[in-house]
Amino acid sequence: MTWLTSAFFALFSFGLWGFFSKFSVMHLDAKSALVYQTLGVLLTGLLMLCFMKFKPAVDTKGISFALLTGVAYGIGCFFYLMAASKGKLITVVTLTALYPLITMLLAYWLLKESITFKQCIGIILAISAIVLLSS
Repeated sequence: MTWLTSAFFALFSFGLWGFFSKFSVMHLDAKSALVYQTLGVLLTGLLMLCFMKFKPAVDTKGISFALLTGVAYGIGCFFYLMAASKGKLITVVTLTALYPLITMLLAYWLLKESITFKQCIGIILAISAIVLLSS
């Protein structure tokens, strides 16, 4: 499977995630919704473990960063669910979908990756979108 095919599957899956989240917080509080969502992720992880014949790669740094990724995801999901339970889904999902800005800035500052002129324009437009969406 190519990276582009994978990216489209991720796009579709994340779109469903954002949509189904609203339904969960219409019937549950955000903390409970996060617990059940986490169980869904756990089921997915167990399925993946089965596909790997219970032999995942082992590397201390990789495991540490993967765990940090999970913690950041869990915290982000909790606050997303809180926002989705109180705000319009269209605004909440659009605003939180701008998370690549954080990734880009961290990559620029910490990994010393360059940002092109076009990407700078995109960052400025994304920040403008935040201002427009939050008003």
